[in-house]
Amino acid sequence: MDDTATLSQRRVAEDDGQPSILMRHLLGFAVLLVTVIPAYLATRPGGVPTLTSEAEAETEAEAAALSAAVANDESEEEPAAPGAPAAPAEPTKPRMTMADIHAHIRQVALRHGISPLLVAAIIEAESEFNPRAVSRRGARGLMQLMPDTAKTLGVDDPFDPRENIEAGVRHLRALMDRFGDNLPLVLAAYNAGEVAVIKHRGVPPYRETRAYVKRIMKKLDRAA
Repeated sequence: MDDTATLSQRRVAEDDGQPSILMRHLLGFAVLLVTVIPAYLATRPGGVPTLTSEAEAETEAEAAALSAAVANDESEEEPAAPGAPAAPAEPTKPRMTMADIHAHIRQVALRHGISPLLVAAIIEAESEFNPRAVSRRGARGLMQLMPDTAKTLGVDDPFDPRENIEAGVRHLRALMDRFGDNLPLVLAAYNAGEVAVIKHRGVPPYRETRAYVKRIMKKLDRAA
């Protein structure tokens, strides 16, 4: 009788707002599952939580930046292997001083049997010794070579004083041979073209050409 009363009292105590032993075990097991399962899923590829739209945008931006950086690195030229010979640098032409230009005029003119004073007078009249001069008609360089004339004479760079003088003197020599060293006709042909001289059978009646011939002839007479 006493034992039955005692057991009844224990059941009443357990039912009176206090969790039973079984409930305590179940609660402990539930806490364990809540703690362990998310940690386990986080370690699996399929268990990673889904990204929000903002997180996805940031991830895509980072991936795009990484791809661009990789592409840029691949497009850059790879450094030469140790011990490999370096690519030869293109030689740069030294800039000519006025003294160098006059020396080159003398050298080229004498080689072609022409007075250096005549070549210098033509250059002064044509470009005033400006290697970068360009006329309204497109003539270029010291001796104002027209593009077609420069091409015929094999000029790569009409603004290079050496090439320009060499080609200009050769052109002048050809005109002198054609017009029998008749200097006014040679000068007129250099300025207006040999076709104009042949057509007019002498110095063409162009104001510019006549002034050009007169200016150079006067300069040569003073130097003589």
